[in-house]
Amino acid sequence: MPRSGELRDRVTFQARSVVDDGYGNEVSGPWTDQFTVAANIAPARGREEVLAQRLQGVRPVEITVRWSSQTVQIAPDWRAVNARKPSEIYNIHDIRDPDGKRAWNVLTCTLGAPT
Repeated sequence: MPRSGELRDRVTFQARSVVDDGYGNEVSGPWTDQFTVAANIAPARGREEVLAQRLQGVRPVEITVRWSSQTVQIAPDWRAVNARKPSEIYNIHDIRDPDGKRAWNVLTCTLGAPT
């Protein structure tokens, strides 16, 4: 696990808001910022997937954040945005506490996959 000084990245976590469509139905609205925390973004091994009969490169990363009352709220339907490079948007696939000590959350994410 990284040390505190190795959390050199900033990540903003976003969730979809729920809005009324004017007919009494709740639909997914725009992404809204939930919070921003220090993180370590580490690239994992790349892979290729076949989507719509085309080979597409997928760039997986692992984002490590400190365990806190904010970070335990993160869900796979959220997304992470690099606060220093807002064009880097990560889709969250898995959230785990690697050692079970509630010290770190490790998120397995992909960059380059559709949102």
